[in-house]
Amino acid sequence: MPRPYPAEFRARAVALMRAGKPIATTAAALGVSQSCLHNWIRQDQVDRGDLPGVTTSESAELRRARKRIRQLELEVEILTKASHFLAEDEPHPKGFTR
Repeated sequence: MPRPYPAEFRARAVALMRAGKPIATTAAALGVSQSCLHNWIRQDQVDRGDLPGVTTSESAELRRARKRIRQLELEVEILTKASHFLAEDEPHPKGFTR
C-alpha cells in the first residue's frame, strides 16, 4: 500500500485547485494522479459541508471506535475461553458451590 501524502501537501493541492489551476497541470506538477486530486477535492467539499458524506474527523473517530470494538471483542473472546477452561463441570465433592 502506498504511503499517504501529508495533510499539508493535500491542503496545498486543494488550495491550488480552488485558485483555478487546471487539474491536469496541477497533478503533473505535484506528481500525483488526477483521480487522487479529484478525491482530495471531493473530501474537501464534504469537510466544508458542500457535499453530503463522512467528514475526515468523523472518519478518524469511526476508525478509532472500530479498533476499540475489535480490541474489546478479542478480550471478551479470551475471557470466555478462559472461563470455559477454568470452569468445573462437576460440583465440588464436599458440596462447596463456589
